[in-house]
Formats: sequence, structure tokens, C-alpha cells
Amino acid sequence: MDLRAELLKSIWYAFTALDVEKSGKVSKSQLKVLSHNLYTVLCIPHDPVALEEHFRDDDDGPVSSQGYMPYLNKYILDKVEEGAFVKENFDELCWTLTAKKNYKPDRNGNSVISHQDAFKLWCLFNFLSEDKYPLVMVPDEVEYLLKKICTAMNVELNSCELEDYLSQEPQGQGGLTVWQFLDVVNSGRFLRGIEQEAISMAVEEVYQEVIEDVLKQGYLWKKGQLRRNWSERWFMLKPSSLSYYMSEERKEKKGSIMLDKHCCVEVLPDKDGKRCMFCVKTSSRTYEMSASDTRQRQEWTLAIQTAIRLQAEGKKSLHKDLKQKRREQREQREQRKAAKEEETQRLKQLQEEKERKLQELELLKEAQRQAEILLQEEEQRRRQQHEEMQRTLEIQLREAEQARASMQAEMVLKEAEAERQRKRILELEDMQERLQEALQQEVKARQDEEAVRYAQARLLAEEEEKLKQLMKLKEEQEEYIIKTQREKQVLKQEMENKNKCLEEAQKQLEEVRVNRQRVDQDVMAAQRKLRQASTNVKHWNVQMNRLMHPIGPGDKRTNVSGGVFTGYQPLLSRRDSSLKLKLRVEDKGSDLTRENSKETVSNGGNSSALPSPDAETMATEPTN
Repeated sequence: MDLRAELLKSIWYAFTALDVEKSGKVSKSQLKVLSHNLYTVLCIPHDPVALEEHFRDDDDGPVSSQGYMPYLNKYILDKVEEGAFVKENFDELCWTLTAKKNYKPDRNGNSVISHQDAFKLWCLFNFLSEDKYPLVMVPDEVEYLLKKICTAMNVELNSCELEDYLSQEPQGQGGLTVWQFLDVVNSGRFLRGIEQEAISMAVEEVYQEVIEDVLKQGYLWKKGQLRRNWSERWFMLKPSSLSYYMSEERKEKKGSIMLDKHCCVEVLPDKDGKRCMFCVKTSSRTYEMSASDTRQRQEWTLAIQTAIRLQAEGKKSLHKDLKQKRREQREQREQRKAAKEEETQRLKQLQEEKERKLQELELLKEAQRQAEILLQEEEQRRRQQHEEMQRTLEIQLREAEQARASMQAEMVLKEAEAERQRKRILELEDMQERLQEALQQEVKARQDEEAVRYAQARLLAEEEEKLKQLMKLKEEQEEYIIKTQREKQVLKQEMENKNKCLEEAQKQLEEVRVNRQRVDQDVMAAQRKLRQASTNVKHWNVQMNRLMHPIGPGDKRTNVSGGVFTGYQPLLSRRDSSLKLKLRVEDKGSDLTRENSKETVSNGGNSSALPSPDAETMATEPTN
């Protein structure tokens, strides 16, 4: 936090204190006095010309904080030099202005803290508050400050009770205002049973540590440089220096050790009757010191090392650095919390999306089940609409004819009315000639005449407009009727074509089924006859082989055998000729069967069954 931001916080309290009506504006005379006091406490050379010029009396009225900021930045804050003024005097000026209006301690004298302690707590609040206006302190910083005060008194803070109180207390802008914080401390809720003097000492210690950047203070023995004797001094450590005084009142400063990044602190062994010794080495000198005990020596060495580290890092205040780290930790915690909430929200959205998908799936299934019902209903509704549309068109046609007739009658009436109006105009013109003697009556007659003419012209224009609308409506009705008739004829023709196509397809399907059954029967009959012919051929082959078996030589019955051979010759010849004929008939029948099946497949079952060759075969076969 730079010096300008620290000063602006205190000035903001002074400005709001002068805003009595809480309108965000302060009178110019009050701002003039405030600016003059700021010049004084900030040790800035007064510029009376600019002061009078900027806050001269005019009719502009009071000035808002935004209107005061340009003057404050240009003539005051830009001229402030760090170290050239006493910061405590500046804070006291702003505290005096704001406490007079806003700070309300217990009137019975039962306040836990004094007015001076309230001022120091106000300064601590400004240091730890957020850099946003109106100024508030977040609950973490409230707990941190109260813990620092309790630690200084060796008292433990009840964190649970503090959390309960902060949860119940109404907080604006995410934290407590300085007046709410002072009320918390004054209530004694967290400082029960502690004397006011102890609280004042604790507040003073915390104020010096946080505001005045006092890292540590206390008595130490220091070895002199010239006389080399040991003297007890009150030491006060800040990030840039280690100062020592005659006593803890710090009225007489004896010296100061300037610290930088090249300094170091070392622990020394006991010598010269002194124990718990350590030294601080600078670029020009080594300072030897002795603590009261080992614990004090360790605390002092750690504190000095912290100051040296701050100088090496280029930082001027330990608590500014700690405050920035706490703020970064809060921001990181808030970011993690926001990320966790976002992840939770995302998971919730995914769960909702999953449930929604399941619902959509159920809805799709339900829609699919209802689609078939709706399809049938839609077909029925389409037919009803078609019939209803036809009836509606007929009704509209009749209504249009009636409207046309009524409009024609109305036009005749309008023309008669116009004729009467024209006659009335002529009568008024005659009356105007007769009433020229009286000026007032003449003017009135002229006005009446002009009004009647304007009304007549308007009526005629309206009649013409209505006639045009009527003709346009008639043409639209005729076009709509013609269009409807055409659509009706097209729909009727399409329905007839579809019905014819459906009937033809059904007939073709029936023919294909009949032809298929016939072909199946023919194929089964041909297979049956083929098996029978094959059986007959085998039978005749056996008979032929038996009859054609030759008789061996040496047979004594020559005449008889000769008579037998001569008798069998014609039988064998007849059997051979009948066998060959049967084979030819079978081959021809099988060829016809194959051609018939191919033709049936190619014609789609439309050809008729072929004649069976069984009759010819049976006619030519000899009987057994």
C-alpha cells in the first residue's frame, strides 16, 4: 500500500464526516478549511491563490468527492513527501473530524477502551482494511487484529464466539466498518475481565508494531565504542534501523544503527562477565550487545535478520508484506472455492443433462407410440378438413355474392345521398346571396358551406375507396374460387390414379401367385413322370439282357433252338425299336420341361403350363 492510498483512506473519513446530509457533497467553505488543515499537517507550502480560486463563492453549490479529487491530487497529494511530516498528526486530524460525528462511546464511562485507544484502533483498521470504498475489514483481518491484541495481553481469543458474532452481525460490502469494529471492542464481549490499562498497553504495542513498523523493542546491554564499557539501553528495531535510547520513554535518543542488505547478525560467546551476547555487523562498524537470557537473544537475532531480509528484498514494512500475503491467500482461497462451486455446478448440470436426456428418450418413445395414432388421426382429419374446406368455400361464395349485392344497393343509396347533398349545396348558395346584408350571418353561412363541402368530399372519397376495396375483394374471391376448384380437380385425379395403380398391382400379384402354383404343380408332375420313366427303362434293360443271353455250342436240340431263335427275332426287333422310341420321347420331354421352366422364370409366371409328354410315351410303350 503506497503513501497516497494510506492518506486517501483517512481523508475519506474526514470528507464523509463533513457530509452532514449524507448526500455525497460538502460545502466549499468546509472543504476550504479541510484543505488548509491538510496543508498544515502534511507540511506542504500553502498556496492561498489556488485555494481561493478553487473554492471561491459562486452558485455551483456543494462539491462531491469526485469534484474534490482533482484539487486534492494536484495541490496536496502530489506535493507530499514521505518522512517530511508526522503521520500520526495527520491521522489525528482526520480522526478528530470523523470521531466527533460517528464515534459514540458509552456515556456512563463503561467503555473498555479510551478515546486514544479508539484512535489507534481506527489507524489499525485503516491499515488492514480493503482498498475499496466504503472501507471495510474482512472477517479474517478482524480475527487477525483481535488475536494480535489478545496475544500482547497473553490472553487467548475465543475464535468460535467471534465467528458466531460475525455470522450474526449484518455486514455490508463483505466485512465490518470501523464503527462496528469499535463497538465490538467496546462491548467487552471478547475482552472480559481485563483491565483498561492492560488493553491500552496491548493496543499501543500492536499499534507500534503494525503502524510504526516496530519489529521489536526492549532493554539490551550495549558495549561502547570509545570507553568500551557496557550500558543498558532501550532498543527499538525497525526495518531500516536499530535505534537505542536512554529509557523506554524514548525522550533522549543515543544513537541509531542503519541496516541494509550487507549487514549481518552473529551470536557471540560469553565474555567480560556478559552472557547471551550477539553482534550486528555493518559495513563500517560492529556493535556488540547482550540480552537478558537466551530466549531474548534468539528473538532479537531473528528480528534483526528479518529486518535485513526486508532491506535485501526492497520492502519497507513487514506487516504490509504480511497483509499482501494474507490478501493473496484469501484470493486464492476464494478462487479455489469458486472453482469448487463451479465444478459442483458443472456436475449438477451434467446430472441434469443426463436426466433430461433420459426424459427426452422416454418422450421420444412415447412420441413414437403416439405417432402411429396421430398418423391415422391426421389422415382422418385431413379428409374432414377437405370436406369442411369445400363446404366453407361454398358458404364464402354465397356470402360474397350477398355482400356484393348489398354493396351495390349501398352504392345506389350513396349516389342518391350525394345527389341530395348537391341540391342542398345549391340551396345554400342561394341562401348565401340573400343573407349578404348581415356580416356575421354571412361569415357563419360561409363556414357552414365550407364544412358541408369538406364532409361531402370526404364522403365521396370514402365511397370511392370502399368501391375499390369491394372490387379488389371480389377479384380475390374469384381467384381463390378458381384456385380451389383446380386444387380439388388435381386431388381427385391423383386419388383416381393411385386407386387404379393399386388395383393393377393387386391383379398382377394374384396372377403371379396363380402362375407360381401352376408351375410348381407342373414341375412336381414332370418329376413324377421322370421317376416312372426311369423305372421302366431299368425294367426293360433287365428284360433285354435276359432275352439276349447267347446259347453256348454243343447244344443237341438244334432244331428246337433254331426254331426258338427264329421265333424270337421279330420280338427282339420290336423290343429294340420300342426301347429306342421310349428313350427319344424321354429326352424330348426333359428338354421341353427345361424350356418351360426357363420361360416361366423369364415371364414372371405368366406363361401357361406345357403339355405333358406322358400320353405319347404311354401310347408308344408296349405292354408287358
